[in-house]
Amino acid sequence: MADGIPQHLGKYEVKTEISRGSMGIVFLGHDPYIDRPVAIKVALAESLNDPESGDRYRKMFFNEAHTAGKLTHPNIISIYDAGVDEENCYIIMEYIAGGETLKSYTRPEKLLPIEKVVEIMFKCAKALDYAHRESVVHRDIKPSNILVTKDKDVKIGDFSIAHINKPDSTTTQAGGVMGSPKYMSPEQLNEEHVTNRTDLFSLGVVMYELLTGRHPFEAENFSRLVNLILHESPPPLRNFRSDIPEVLEKIVRKAMQKKADDRYQMGLELATDLSKAFDQLERPKENISVQEKFNSVKKLEFFQGFPDAEVWEILRASTWQDYHRRDDIIIEGELDDCFYILVSGKVNVKKKRKIIRTLGSGDCFGEMGYLAKTKRTASIVAEDDASLLKINSTVISQVSLNCQVRFLKVFLRTLIHRLSATTEVISQDV
Repeated sequence: MADGIPQHLGKYEVKTEISRGSMGIVFLGHDPYIDRPVAIKVALAESLNDPESGDRYRKMFFNEAHTAGKLTHPNIISIYDAGVDEENCYIIMEYIAGGETLKSYTRPEKLLPIEKVVEIMFKCAKALDYAHRESVVHRDIKPSNILVTKDKDVKIGDFSIAHINKPDSTTTQAGGVMGSPKYMSPEQLNEEHVTNRTDLFSLGVVMYELLTGRHPFEAENFSRLVNLILHESPPPLRNFRSDIPEVLEKIVRKAMQKKADDRYQMGLELATDLSKAFDQLERPKENISVQEKFNSVKKLEFFQGFPDAEVWEILRASTWQDYHRRDDIIIEGELDDCFYILVSGKVNVKKKRKIIRTLGSGDCFGEMGYLAKTKRTASIVAEDDASLLKINSTVISQVSLNCQVRFLKVFLRTLIHRLSATTEVISQDV
């Protein structure tokens, strides 16, 4: 077996490697007595043997078995056993077949439906509420420590730096700054007393990422990250995704309050608000799915050369609008700062009620209003059923820098083509 791991640890058979992390290597194993697959986490030999930090690492490794082992909840990975076989320290855990972490769903091109995010966060909040009532604070809630099963159920794992928050606890627990900086609460960064509200702050950060595909505290270095978490509010969710309802904005904002007293006090509080939000989100399904919208937009000439991730960014940040025949889209004389990309259907450009041009799928309009909020010089009316993307400059300023640059290049090319065509028409009339 690779890395010097034998084919058996205690009574357990060691099979194939599943993953590696800072606290150990996880293998697929088999429990021959109960006849079930298990996950076996094995401590890193080099870390155990380090003369300066070996003892601390060993305590942290078995801390997971000590803390999570006392928890029994459907949304927390179960710990079955732990032991030492010669020089190998191991923990036996529940095996989740086909599972992947939430990290996969924090990318703009792979965001889950809003309703599914709310459901997952609801389960996480309930699981943390249970753990907190058992005096266990996780201290490292982040997407890569939350596993999603094949049917999108959720399991919180990796309690290696968890803290037993009991005054009479006799277990030696690691102190100092513990956790992943991008998901730490202000009190963690300040090395203050950590409570269950720390986990709820971290869960708020995870929810922000799952809804937007962006981290709420994006920073180029550690000192800037710390300053953002301690002193600055993250951008509103709707800056990145226009279809997020205000109720979720309020929930995420409350979960990530700087002062612990201003946050949700217990996971059950957060779960209750998420449950209410889910009730509000239940509505008739749209005629066209988000994936179908993406497929339609991706085919447009405007987006040729855009990576899928950037198309997703613009799609989620923009507003998708459907119009019926003869519906007004833009009215001559009104102020408007939006740029429109026609996804399907036809629209008529009218000036003083006279049709001067007809646009079809892939065409754009509204360039001048987008550049400088001015009164529209023509009306746009749907000739038949039409779908389009509505984009404003505020939306584009919030997508990634590469996406902004690519969008601006195509936008300017479109504007130049439009101005050239207009100049040609004018010169012919002279």
